[in-house]
Amino acid sequence: QGQLVESGGGLVQAGGSLRLSCAASGSISSINAMGWYRQAPGKQRELVALITRVGFTNYADSVKGRFTISRDNAKITVYLQMNNLKPEDTAVYYCNIRVGVYDVNYWGQGTQVTVSS
Repeated sequence: QGQLVESGGGLVQAGGSLRLSCAASGSISSINAMGWYRQAPGKQRELVALITRVGFTNYADSVKGRFTISRDNAKITVYLQMNNLKPEDTAVYYCNIRVGVYDVNYWGQGTQVTVSS
């Protein structure tokens, strides 16, 4: 059984930066895509950034130019560098990995990011 462990959330002032990490362990292989989602209070979970097995990336319009997703295949780890953070970026951020021919989803436990104005 696979497991995802996230780290790097916290409290930061507007304009600041944070780096989130998500490390996969256990029986996770044949990764199709790795990504980050977020959910703010009272809102639906939304895609923030995605990186596919071949390196294609996709970003939410609200974070383009500020956030960068990257990965370390050897460590099965995905990162989210967040710069110029805004109060509206405040949310719980979840790591997601899709694996195998059936695109099975694995989710991290979530990490809180709070941006103060």
